[in-house]
Amino acid sequence: MKTVCLIGKPNVGKSSIFNRLIKEKKSIILSEPGITRDRIYGTVEYKNKKFNIIDTGGIHGESDNFDKDILLQAELAIDEADTILFVVDGLEEISSSDKKIRNMLKKAGKEVIVVVNKIDNQKRKDNIYAYYELGFETVLGVSAEHNLGFKELLEYLTKNISEVEEEYEEILKFCFIGRPNVGKSSLINALLNEERTIVSDVAGTTRDAIDTRFKYDNNEYIAIDTAGMRKKGRVYETVEKYSLLRSMKAIERSDVCVLVIDGEQGIIEHDKHILSYAIEAGKGIVIAVNKWDTMKDPNEDIKRWKMELEVYFKFVPYINFVFVSAKTRKRIHTLMPEIIKAYENNRKELKTSLLNDVITDAVNLHEPPSYKGKRLKIYFTSQTDSRPPKITFNVNNKKLVHFSYERYLENKIREAFDLEGTPIILQFKNKSE
Repeated sequence: MKTVCLIGKPNVGKSSIFNRLIKEKKSIILSEPGITRDRIYGTVEYKNKKFNIIDTGGIHGESDNFDKDILLQAELAIDEADTILFVVDGLEEISSSDKKIRNMLKKAGKEVIVVVNKIDNQKRKDNIYAYYELGFETVLGVSAEHNLGFKELLEYLTKNISEVEEEYEEILKFCFIGRPNVGKSSLINALLNEERTIVSDVAGTTRDAIDTRFKYDNNEYIAIDTAGMRKKGRVYETVEKYSLLRSMKAIERSDVCVLVIDGEQGIIEHDKHILSYAIEAGKGIVIAVNKWDTMKDPNEDIKRWKMELEVYFKFVPYINFVFVSAKTRKRIHTLMPEIIKAYENNRKELKTSLLNDVITDAVNLHEPPSYKGKRLKIYFTSQTDSRPPKITFNVNNKKLVHFSYERYLENKIREAFDLEGTPIILQFKNKSE
């Protein structure tokens, strides 16, 4: 999938443009504080075409010394991108910072579009021609605040993108996601070497992914691996936010995502960030704790780890954990059954009559709280989509749905149906809609 990044000095409106392009996803709500904060990656959809987009911090160029961390992140984003949106402030003249960023982008040799923000009237629109002085062929004006110019920008960004057809539609595709150096590629190798027959190696649709088709219990599966950081050096690899891009590319094409956690290092907050992308994408999910061979007392350690995992990932109690060693292939046999279960549950279709019985019982057991003398009434419930399962409730007034009651209904559905390993979407519609 094509990747676009936003580059520019501070306060030119990069994040506002980013938010306009990705739009806010509201289908699956993550209640855990902080895991969706500071979003720097997104997927843009326009006329059945998709591309990845990266936001970056503002680059100060008033002196010879850029902020090293921000500059490094910008370089990583540029390295990953196919097209760069060089955002400038349409209310200001070209500054020395803009010129230094221009010089950096010229060296990158990538396609660059100058996006002049804050263009919200004809007079300002006439002024965008001054920005051709930066030396790039394409200059487009937008107003992030007033949502102007984005149709033209999106048309330009998607003009060479084809509508991507689903590959290997009926074959389960899964990927390993996680921080650098947790053993993702080693786990795939261990899995394939465990008495498996490799059918073929196929170059992936993204430049750094490899699809491997293999057999397990006489059925074919596809494992999606990402090749890891192209540049070498510890500094490059420690910018963990940017390992998310490879995860995003793999997530997009997978049915199931396996979040790999380093058993030696333990869990960190960034693991939640990576997991949040798979949840928002509605994929089946498994968590694998790797490097189990390093545990001194496996029986005691497994108890401790389960407690830690339940605390750290309490916002997704439906996800199962496996403890494996890529190095020794210990407990590797526990992985595929969980992947298959997550896949099947992600595609599961619930019988309407049974679903309505479950919701009726749930309401009788605990009726919705009243708000200003009004109470939520649920008339009918049905599954309206899968991958992940989407449950639609016909109600008297969807504004009366309290977050806590929505969680209560989800828990009751999960108690009645085996939906381990998959997020579900609850949608509430007024009877009149």
